[in-house]
Amino acid sequence: MIDRTSLKQTLQRKIETNRVVALIGPRQCGKTTLARDFVDPSSVNYFDLENPLSLASLDQPMTALQDLTGLVVIDEIQRRPEIFQVLRVLADRTPLPARFLILGSASPQLMRQSSESLAGRISIVTMGGFSLEEVGDQAQGTLWRRGGFPLSFTASDEEISLDWRRDFIRTFLERDIPQFGFSIPSTNLFRFWSLLAHYHGQIWNAAEAARALNVSESTARRYVDLLQDLFMVRLLQPWFANLGKRQIKSPKVYIRDTGLLHALLGVRTEQDLMLHPRSGASWEGFVIEEVVKATSPDEAYFWGTHSGAELDLLLLKDGRRIGVECKRVDAPRLSPSMRNAMQDLELVKLLVIYPGSKPYPLAERIQAVPLARLAGDWTDFLD
Repeated sequence: MIDRTSLKQTLQRKIETNRVVALIGPRQCGKTTLARDFVDPSSVNYFDLENPLSLASLDQPMTALQDLTGLVVIDEIQRRPEIFQVLRVLADRTPLPARFLILGSASPQLMRQSSESLAGRISIVTMGGFSLEEVGDQAQGTLWRRGGFPLSFTASDEEISLDWRRDFIRTFLERDIPQFGFSIPSTNLFRFWSLLAHYHGQIWNAAEAARALNVSESTARRYVDLLQDLFMVRLLQPWFANLGKRQIKSPKVYIRDTGLLHALLGVRTEQDLMLHPRSGASWEGFVIEEVVKATSPDEAYFWGTHSGAELDLLLLKDGRRIGVECKRVDAPRLSPSMRNAMQDLELVKLLVIYPGSKPYPLAERIQAVPLARLAGDWTDFLD
């Protein structure tokens, strides 16, 4: 079993201090497993809306929920959005007989009912696949290759892992997307998702993607927004300010789970990955996701200018700006781009993440940091 104690403790704190807590993240990332550590699935307080019996029992949600006490879990709540209105009423009771843990596979933007009906009453915890901190540094290569979905990461061999990821992609397109109310042909969305895999780590150009797939630009934007809302894609927004330089103002696109990325690219083995032309971009996306998981920033951006200066990741945390560069080299060196980023963005620190084993300084407030340090306590690098 992979130790997810830190995530469990975070969820416990949220439950103790909030009337409603939403645990959101992609399908199959472990939300249900985590929730079952809080409420037994055989309990009357546990509702799994993929189970026809639970779904039927919530035909009259107020009747089903109003007399329950303690913690109540509702899994895959996006299947019954009308429940949000009921939760608003139940969460306002005094004294409060029950708190609610709701699980969903879509972002709050897609589940707008939660933000509109439960404003001021709900706390959101976002969950992803396994992190480097959870699996340990010794599994770094496996995590990058297979991704963080539990059943892919823990598969007994590479072929079984790849088969699981392919099945996940097919099921996601053919079953999950329609359940969210979108009537998009699965073949169209698969072609689009595969195209995004080849754009991974590059500036997103909806017009160019639309031409490649012979669809309208608005359709391309709608597809990428949908995949972003379902936690499959990250659109990393650009940071730009009045610096007297022409700056990039379009987002970068990443497939959030590198295991799915590799399945979409046809990468089967470790050798395939090392030789693939998108290998460097894959590693960059892997590092970005791990850094975001480890730091939980208030906001995250990238930065670039048309003259070539760039920064892979800009973290805004506790009022400070921290830069991150991803360098898949044996020994990163200081570059003019790093100096420009330090000066133009007024960074308090710039961390250059690389796959080596020892941290070392590159310049004042610029430090090379092994990716392995994300598997442990690395807060000292942020101070």
